[in-house]
Amino acid sequence: MLSAMDDRARKLLEEALHLPAEERAYLAAELSASVEREESPGDLEKAWAEELEHRVHRVDSGESELTDWATVRARLQRAPGGR
Repeated sequence: MLSAMDDRARKLLEEALHLPAEERAYLAAELSASVEREESPGDLEKAWAEELEHRVHRVDSGESELTDWATVRARLQRAPGGR
């Protein structure tokens, strides 16, 4: 993917990857939101519908497994920095 970027974008990405995780997450969310604002609402709805269909298919076919919230929460609490 880096090959598709110009030098300016590549430099920004490299600098951003050195930020603390919280700042990278904020930056990623802001960049994502900026892209979504440029998309037409119909395109976004179609893309989300396709993604949901894809995820349902993966679960139905057994390719993806579901994990209940209690298990996920317990894993997060055991992780470094968990609460």
